[in-house]
Amino acid sequence: MTPNTVSSTPILRTVLVWSGTVTAVLAVVGAVVGYLVAGSTGLWSALVGVLVAAVFLGITGASILIANRWYGDALYVPLFFGIVLGGWILKFVVFIIALLVLRDQPWVEPTVFFVAVVVSVLASLLVDVVVLLRMRVPHVSDVVLPTDPDAGDRTDGADGGERPGPPADSGTSQV
Repeated sequence: MTPNTVSSTPILRTVLVWSGTVTAVLAVVGAVVGYLVAGSTGLWSALVGVLVAAVFLGITGASILIANRWYGDALYVPLFFGIVLGGWILKFVVFIIALLVLRDQPWVEPTVFFVAVVVSVLASLLVDVVVLLRMRVPHVSDVVLPTDPDAGDRTDGADGGERPGPPADSGTSQV
């Protein structure tokens, strides 16, 4: 990892790659099952359901990856939250538009569409869990430690110098 890389970046990249693969598999399986259940209407409903779920789940990971590009910048925190919040607002608006457009389409079989979305979301959650369990990220990440063990704030006097603290008492007290 470079100094300006966030430890979550490799995890999010891996999640997006695995999610893309799982989405492709679900699209094929969903199309076949949808076709067997409801004909061509079921096929298109399953494909759209898988696609809608993949887009919505991918927006969050992609927005965090985009926001992580500003790590180390003085404006990182406001940029990060602005980009991620913007992604959530985008998802909300697109979700409302998608529901309004898809609700009265004659080629949408509601049950097949619903099952495809639910299975896609569950598969995405499973991918997230598997990736997080397999990634090796230290419990304390994104922390820069000094390279010289003598460079830190030592209080044990082992650095050869005076121990920091209050000056020694000279034996006289002032009242």
